[in-house]
Amino acid sequence: MKMKKYFLYVAAFMLSLGGMMSACSDDDDPTKGNGNGAVEEINITKDNAANWYSYMINVANLLKEDATTLYDDWNTGYKGGASYASIFKSHNNSAYFGTANNCVRQIIEGCWDIANEVGDAKIGDPYDLYASGKTQDALYAVESWFSWHSREDYSNNIISIYSAICGTRNVKVSNDVMDLASSEIAANSIYNVVKANNNEGLADATREAIKKTYDAILAIPAPFRSHINSAEALAAQDACADLAILLNNKLLPEITQKQDIYNDAALNEVVNTYVDDVVLPTYKDLKDEVAVLLEKVSALQKNPTNANFKAAAAQWIIARKPWETSEAFLFGPVADNGLDPNMDSWPLDADAIVNILNSGDFTKLQWNGEFITDENGDPVESIASAQNVRGFHTLEFLLFKDGNPRTAPAE
Repeated sequence: MKMKKYFLYVAAFMLSLGGMMSACSDDDDPTKGNGNGAVEEINITKDNAANWYSYMINVANLLKEDATTLYDDWNTGYKGGASYASIFKSHNNSAYFGTANNCVRQIIEGCWDIANEVGDAKIGDPYDLYASGKTQDALYAVESWFSWHSREDYSNNIISIYSAICGTRNVKVSNDVMDLASSEIAANSIYNVVKANNNEGLADATREAIKKTYDAILAIPAPFRSHINSAEALAAQDACADLAILLNNKLLPEITQKQDIYNDAALNEVVNTYVDDVVLPTYKDLKDEVAVLLEKVSALQKNPTNANFKAAAAQWIIARKPWETSEAFLFGPVADNGLDPNMDSWPLDADAIVNILNSGDFTKLQWNGEFITDENGDPVESIASAQNVRGFHTLEFLLFKDGNPRTAPAE
């Protein structure tokens, strides 16, 4: 999800629905708040509950459809041909990848992209807004603030980098600190192939920078939206920048400028391990957990209790993890077919969401045909308008308030 690239900032939930909104003050300070005050948010009521639950079902169904499509594109077949996994591993198609070196370049560039995005956009955008005096805009810019799950999202993005570089999803964490001694490194990994070519220092420095970034993000006091301008947030932003610089200025040239060393013979198994042990199982988890999420949301619609709200919200957290741990590999079908913004649009179009809740017109969540972008690479408006009212974050809003599951309205 490209915060700066894809989506428009919009007014936060300024329209009322069922007459239920919380108070707002221009003097609210995110360093003092607990999620109330500065955030104007509509609530579920007995009058809007039917549309509210239907909205959740529609969003969860679309998430399941997109997650299934993404996994099938990689695992079964892509655009009427071989699976994207086969295309990537064979790397014999000039339209995609011609060498294993090309593939590893893509892997590292994906890692750089998400390291840069976490620091510059996910942490940096809210900080910049806050520093400029736009306190409320800063709050609204924080991704995953409805659930207060921002730090976990961002740190899972860094896990995706570890998995891509070290060829494994077996990353150990203890008390919010990455445990490198217990975390695995696959034999056929970027880390080990660099280490084997007399650059153990670079391999270890990359792994240490990943750990430093992960640890720094989880050192930000929770929730992030209440500590946007903290010293810890700035330290995390700096750690992300350092990691991005190392990936782009050191690790990437090591691979791309020594193609005689890092050739197909050296990298084929690295690419295979990356696909088979990282990408495919991550997307399989996403597909499976989103299917469970739909089941939990369906149970909530049929029996709207606080317990079922809590169960659906808990499953949202579980289903969110494989998505966030996939963000170092946002290339191929997830990008080409618009599945990333389908599932992870942020910020949301709040006014449109309110209108949909009022009208019950869930056709607004759909777009059809080929995924088309404009001259800036952004989805065209007819597609973006649908993407901005669906996905994980729309469902997050419908399930959570102030970091807790919502409660079912009294009859």
